[in-house]
Amino acid sequence: MTVHSCLPWPDKRLRTKAEDVSEVTDEIRAIWDDMIDTMEAMPGVGLAAPQIGVMLRLAVVDGSTERGRAVRLANPEILHSSIELREHEEASPNLPGVSAKVKRPRAVTVRFLNEQGMIDRRDFVGIEATSVQHQIDHLNGRMYFDRLSKVKRDMLLRKAKKQG
Repeated sequence: MTVHSCLPWPDKRLRTKAEDVSEVTDEIRAIWDDMIDTMEAMPGVGLAAPQIGVMLRLAVVDGSTERGRAVRLANPEILHSSIELREHEEASPNLPGVSAKVKRPRAVTVRFLNEQGMIDRRDFVGIEATSVQHQIDHLNGRMYFDRLSKVKRDMLLRKAKKQG
């Protein structure tokens, strides 16, 4: 297992839609293991494969307080979102040193391929719902700051540039 470095913004892969996973193999499981190690080292509550340069629709999410309970997702897709929104301070290791408040649905139902390669469905609430939506954005070539107004996004990117 390996901790990978995250691609620095504005690497074009962070703006590229990741490829579907056709089947869950030992190689995919090894990528998930590395992603969990990388997420824990940050520390963070989620990671999408494109963040470390792997252009596959893979994500891991662990919002548990005790850690070690990561959900491994391949080809995650949101089936249902709550009407109620939740605001959370979001950040990304691809653009360190800055963060912004983002409103997203408080709960989502997600369909994905699990570790056994079976289609699974799971409800995520609170921090895990925020994280899984954040990871799916990464899989679609979007960053959390794309959800901000143009003025707020420009301010955030200028601040990040000054720090870099």
